Amino acid sequence: MTRQQYDLRERPARVRAPYAQPDPVGAAGGDGTFALDLVRVTEAAAIAAGRWVGHGADRAGEIAASAAVRDYIMRVPMRGVVVLGDDRPDGSPALARGSRVGDGTGPECDVGVSAGDATLSPARDVPHAITAIAVTDRGGMFDPPDVPMQKLAVGADHADVVDIHRPVAENLRAIAAVTGSIPADLTVAVLDRPRHRKLVHDIRETGARVHLLEGGEIAGAVAAAHPDSPIDVLMGTGSGPDGVLAAAALSCLGGSLQAILRPDEAEGSDGSARSGRAAERVLRTEDLVRGNRILFCATGVTGNELLRGVGRCPDRMTTESTVLCSDPATVRSVRSEHRPSAAGRHRADEE
Repeated sequence: MTRQQYDLRERPARVRAPYAQPDPVGAAGGDGTFALDLVRVTEAAAIAAGRWVGHGADRAGEIAASAAVRDYIMRVPMRGVVVLGDDRPDGSPALARGSRVGDGTGPECDVGVSAGDATLSPARDVPHAITAIAVTDRGGMFDPPDVPMQKLAVGADHADVVDIHRPVAENLRAIAAVTGSIPADLTVAVLDRPRHRKLVHDIRETGARVHLLEGGEIAGAVAAAHPDSPIDVLMGTGSGPDGVLAAAALSCLGGSLQAILRPDEAEGSDGSARSGRAAERVLRTEDLVRGNRILFCATGVTGNELLRGVGRCPDRMTTESTVLCSDPATVRSVRSEHRPSAAGRHRADEE
């Protein structure tokens, strides 16, 4: 049995550029029902990964989450194609790009999957580990090359005042000015990597607080636009697929993601400015995901500002998820209790 509670916040839908599709996402049964089918996938993956947190088994949680995603996503009523997946050379369970997913009914759509928004530490719980799925109309999801992506993510109130080409201090002053505050009142999420040493220094020079993300950056980007999060902005360089998944969430929240592909970013770089950056193309939210309807689902594996991690009780497990829809613009918080049935599977009895 799965017990679910919903916290619904309705928001006006954003005005989008025309991008017509004959069979939009969610056409069968409505976005709400379709999104809840998807969240069962991220819940199953989070539970599978959560069993391995802190056990010291390298990649075991990631592999278990990938297997759970592949199992559960095939039951979702859609005709999906994986655009952002997990191509593994070692033969472990994965969802390769171009794979067909869903039960063969329902809408045609692009699918992006992150079976673990963080590499789970073999020694301890890593904050900000989530499992996530994004779905757009077919052809609506950007397939990034395998190069690092610099990102600047903010909420709806700050979408029009930031520019990824500007210095850190200018952007933080612009964000603070919107609410009549100062940079010292802001919290900036940054992926905890050696390449971000200079970025962290520049942020702290303005007086702003730095929140280091030890795991992945999807949760941090979503938190920058989420109404219940203390994060004001996400900055830094990470992976392209994470950027696209984050853009799907921000699109539903009315937030903004600006990104630049960085093929010259070497591992261990300090993130210092490079010549010619002003001429590089900025990818915006609508370049990364587009379409009449966009959905994003994520479930916490380990705790963060956005979601609680998987909880364990003697007779059940608990999960917390966020479900975002673009049209109508809706934020759903889903807390579930999972009790194993006689067959050992999770069944959903929605309250």
